[in-house]
Order: sequence, then structure tokens, then C-alpha cells
Amino acid sequence: MSDVTVFTCEPRQRSGTGGSRAVRRDGWVPAILYGGDEQPANIKLRYNEVLKAYNTGRIISVLSKINVDGKEQTVIGRDVQVDPVKDFPIHVDLMRVSAKTRINVDVPMAFLNEEESPGLKRGGVLNIVRHTVEVMAPATNIPEALEADLTGLDIGDGIHISSVKMPAGVEPTITDRDFTIATISAPSGLRSSDNEGDDEDVAVEETDAAEGDAAEGSEE
Repeated sequence: MSDVTVFTCEPRQRSGTGGSRAVRRDGWVPAILYGGDEQPANIKLRYNEVLKAYNTGRIISVLSKINVDGKEQTVIGRDVQVDPVKDFPIHVDLMRVSAKTRINVDVPMAFLNEEESPGLKRGGVLNIVRHTVEVMAPATNIPEALEADLTGLDIGDGIHISSVKMPAGVEPTITDRDFTIATISAPSGLRSSDNEGDDEDVAVEETDAAEGDAAEGSEE
């Protein structure tokens, strides 16, 4: 797991639109802290730290730490509101977590051993159906990626969730079917050749039909 981001944090005295605007003017981002069998709390985070984490994908579904009134807490970002025009963070929802907390998160897929796939060696294309998979995982042990092994896969083969090894304590949220993660598709050139062959067959059939109609007309 990557290093945990630590946010500078202070209690936020004023809530509402006016209070949030004042916080932003002073170089902070308003936030709400909830969960962990404690009351929700209005807090504020340093804008430059939040912006860096947002730009590097280190807020949503990623463990962080904050220090409020001398008490360090482990949290995970659950939502970030951004300015619709300038695309910078304007509000953050943080959830308190512990080793017992389990949450739903989207985990990216990683595809290994492409050089060991006969289908890809022959020019096939890796068609990724799901770039991420939603799983239920311990909040303090969220995998950075789920790994799918491409070894031995040929054109027409597929990778299903059943072939993806899950870390301890992690399981997919979809359990009623063995859904597809990716497939090895035929190269575009091969598909085009197949289509051209079909077109040629159709053209021959149309020509034969036209010649037959002309012959019948001349006999009359």
C-alpha cells in the first residue's frame, strides 16, 4: 500500500454557504467528517494539500490521516465536490475508519504477462470490459489493484472474475454471476478481411441474380 497522505485539519466554526466561502477565501477547503460511531463534524483542510491529492487521485477510496485537536484519525475520502468550471475541489466528505470497517470501493484492474498470451502475440487486441471492479474490502487494507493473468490466453478467450485472485478479506460485490473482465479480440485486419469476404459473396450473389433476370427477359 502507498504512503498515507496526512492532511492539515482544523475544526470549522461556521457552516452553510457563507461559512464555506469564508473558509475558501482563507486557503482552506470545507469538509465533513463522519462515521466511526461519532457525531459528524465540520472541519477544514488545507487547500494546497487537497488539490495535490485530488490531482494525483489520492482522495477517493484512499486512506488518509488527519489531526483534529491533537487527535490523529484514519479516514477515507468518500466524495469530492469540484468547481464545475475550474475543476478544483471545493468540498470533501471524509469517513472515519478502523481495522474493523468494511466498505465498497472500486479497485482498478491490472493485466499481467501480456507477452505470454498467444492471442496477443498473433496481433490480437486486449478488450477491457471493466477497468475497475467494485469490491467489499477492509477500509485499512484496500488493494491498489486486482491482477488478471493473461498467460496462455488466445484470440476469443476471456477473463472472468472467477479467475482473478482476491486478497484476503476482499470479495466482489457482484456475486450472482461470473462477469467478464476482458477478452482477447481478433486483430482489426483479420476482422476487416472477414467482412470483405462476406461483401464479395454478397456481390457475386447479386451479380448472378441480375444476370439471371436479364436472361429471362431476353427469352420473352
